[in-house]
Amino acid sequence: MRAVWRVADVRAAEAGLMGTLPEGTLMQRAAAGLARRAALLLAERGGVYGGRVLLLVGSGDNGGDALYAGERLARRGVQVSALLLTGRAHAAGLAALRAAGGRLVPRPAGPVDLVLDGIVGIGGTGGLRASADEVVQRLGELRGRDGERATVLAVDLPSGVAVDTGHVPLASSGRPSAVRADVTVAFGALKPALVVGPAAALAGHVELVDIGLRPWLRGTPALRVTEWSDVVDWWPELGPASEKYSRGVVGVSTGSATYPGAAVLSVGGALAGPTGLVRYAGSARAEVLHQHPSVIASGRVADAGRVQAWVCGSGLGTGEDAAAELRAVLAAPVPVVLDADALTLLVDGSLADRLRGRDAPIVVTPHDREFARLCGEEPGADRVASALRLAAWMNAVVLLKGDRTVIGTPDGRAFVNPTGTPALATGGTGDVLAGLLGSLLAAGVPADRAAASAAYLHGLAGREAARGGPVTAPDVVTALRPVLARLG
Repeated sequence: MRAVWRVADVRAAEAGLMGTLPEGTLMQRAAAGLARRAALLLAERGGVYGGRVLLLVGSGDNGGDALYAGERLARRGVQVSALLLTGRAHAAGLAALRAAGGRLVPRPAGPVDLVLDGIVGIGGTGGLRASADEVVQRLGELRGRDGERATVLAVDLPSGVAVDTGHVPLASSGRPSAVRADVTVAFGALKPALVVGPAAALAGHVELVDIGLRPWLRGTPALRVTEWSDVVDWWPELGPASEKYSRGVVGVSTGSATYPGAAVLSVGGALAGPTGLVRYAGSARAEVLHQHPSVIASGRVADAGRVQAWVCGSGLGTGEDAAAELRAVLAAPVPVVLDADALTLLVDGSLADRLRGRDAPIVVTPHDREFARLCGEEPGADRVASALRLAAWMNAVVLLKGDRTVIGTPDGRAFVNPTGTPALATGGTGDVLAGLLGSLLAAGVPADRAAASAAYLHGLAGREAARGGPVTAPDVVTALRPVLARLG
C-alpha cells in the first residue's frame, strides 16, 4: 500500500532532510523532477525544442520549484514565460529563469503548450485569491502549437485544494476555486488531496518524484492507498485439498418481493468472490435460483444453515419482517456486511445493543445519504475523518462509498480506493459490491482487507464494464470474472 502523509508530517520531514543538505538542494531536486516530466509532456505536443511553457508563479516554494524547472527547460530551447501572481517571487529562481532566457508576462497569452501551476503549495488554505482564480478559470482558453488545449502540470498538488482533506473550496459563482491539472508531480510523498475527495479528480495523473524524503517521514500516515499487489497478496489461495466448505460459505439476506433484483445482484457479487458456496435466505429465492442455480436457497435466515459470513440489507425493506431478518443476522457469531436497508433499520437505535454485543466484525457500506441518516449530518469536507468517526462510534469497519471510496477502521486506520469510476453511479452496483465483500469475509479475509479488496476489484469491474458503453449492475457482475481471473 502507498502511504499518504499530512502537511505537518511532510513539513517535519523536509526540515529534517534540509538540515543535512546544502542550501537549495531540495528545491533543485524537485525542479529536476518537474522539468523532466514537463519535457516528456512537451515531447508529446510536438517536441521540447521550441515548445512554449507558461509558469504560474506564487510567492512560496512551489513558485520557486516552477521557476527553476522553467530555467532547465529554457536551457533546452523552450520558450518559457512566467506570470507572477503575487507581488513577490522566489528571488534566486526568478534570476535563474531570466538568465536562461525566460521572460515575465503580465497575462496569459498563447500559444501555450504547457502550463506549470506553481501558485500555492502545501501551505495554501481557503482556495485561490480572486486574481489567481481569474487566471486559472481562463486556462482552458489557451491553445498550443498544435491547436489543442494547453496541458496543465501541477507542482506538488493543484493550487487551491485543501491539502489534508481533499476538499475543494468554491468560488462565489459556485465553481471550484482550484486548478484542474492533467498531471501532478508530487514531491517526496503523496498528500491526501491527491487521492481522496473532490480534489483527487483535479490532480489528473499523479507521479511521485523521490527527493530523499521517505526516511524522514515519521509517525502514522494519514491513510493508505490500496494497490493491485495488496489485493493479490490478500486473496485466498486454492490448494489440492480445497473444497466448497473449506473455501467458506457466505449467507446472503437481501431482496424482497418488491426488489428481487437486489437479491440476484448481491448473490452474483458473492458468487464471483473466493467462497465455495452461497446460501440465500429471503423471499426472492425463486428469482435467485432462476439466475443462479448453484445457490442453496431458503425463505429465512433461521433456516439457511451454517455460514462463515452474512450479507444483509440490499432491497430487504424496512418493515418488521426485514427487521427480524436483520436481528437474526446480527445474532450469528460471524462477520456481517450491512448495506442499504439494513443501515436504515439501524437509524432509530433499537438494534444498538445487538451491535455492541457482537464479537465478530461488522462492515457497513453507506453512501453519503445513508451516512447522513446514521450520523445526522453529511460526511462534509473531510471524508476520511468522517468515516473514522463513524467506525469508532459503531465499532465497525466503514466503507464510505464514492468516487474515491474511503475505508475507516475502529482503531483509526484509513484506506482509500483508487479505482472508482463515475460509471458505477447506477442502481444495483452497491448490491454487487456487498455480495463480493461478504464472500471475502466468509473466505477468512480480515474485515479491513476485505473491504479494501472488494472496493478495488469492484472499481476495476466498473471500468471494464464501461468499455462496452453505459454500465448496468449486471454488467458489473459479468465484468468481475475477467477482473478476478487476473488474480491468477
